[in-house]
Amino acid sequence: MGEADSVLHVTPVQIALTVPLAIASATGFLLLRCQGRGRPFGPRGWWLAVVIILLTGLVSSGVALVSGELLGNSLSTVLGAAAPGGLWLSQVRSREDERRSLAKEAATFWLVSLLARLDQAMAEDQRLWCERRVDDSWSVYELSLAANRYHERIGERLSPEQRRKERVHARLDAIERRLDLAALIEDGAPRSKVITALRGSRHTRLARYERYVNDLTRLHGILRHDAENDVLRLLASAYRAGYRSLPRFVPPTRSRIAAPLRPHP
Repeated sequence: MGEADSVLHVTPVQIALTVPLAIASATGFLLLRCQGRGRPFGPRGWWLAVVIILLTGLVSSGVALVSGELLGNSLSTVLGAAAPGGLWLSQVRSREDERRSLAKEAATFWLVSLLARLDQAMAEDQRLWCERRVDDSWSVYELSLAANRYHERIGERLSPEQRRKERVHARLDAIERRLDLAALIEDGAPRSKVITALRGSRHTRLARYERYVNDLTRLHGILRHDAENDVLRLLASAYRAGYRSLPRFVPPTRSRIAAPLRPHP
């Protein structure tokens, strides 16, 4: 009889209020948690995001509705809306605490596991988005043009604090110094001149490059590879900041380029 009475306290109106509020709250906390990390509703992660939201919202609202008899309908509805935040905080604190509660780990294992998979999916979406904006067939000059164009567009969209945090200016400087050196090697400069240029910048004055001064072809490949990686990191800063409408750079036709260009090998 007592069980039947408790069920009667969960009214359709209470369910209709509590469940949507809990799901909306779970959505908000997920977006807050992923801010600055990636896009939770990207091509590879959207279904994980939906599963996390639904499970978190349903678990939270279920707990709230079961507690309705003790708390009252209004308070249980509020609990259903606030409970997802408690699950996020529990998951965050579990990373910070050296001594973790076995009960807490067991209760939130499903959430931690799903969030880890979502993080992987967001990272993959970011990687593919960045790689679509860099072409391996670009010449050194075209890669430098792309880096400067992306830097200009990203700098316009990011706040001064974001630009400092992402080191966008320093990253462009590193790209240009490495590509300048790669262009010098392409032009057939003597090894002594390459070594002098190599040691002229903190971005190229590295043991990683010094060991290949007797193999300039290999050095050229490493410099270009590192410059491309820095362009990808520059693009990643735009992706994390939410600037995902950044257009892909299209090099100008050779006939329109005023500066002389070396033929692509």
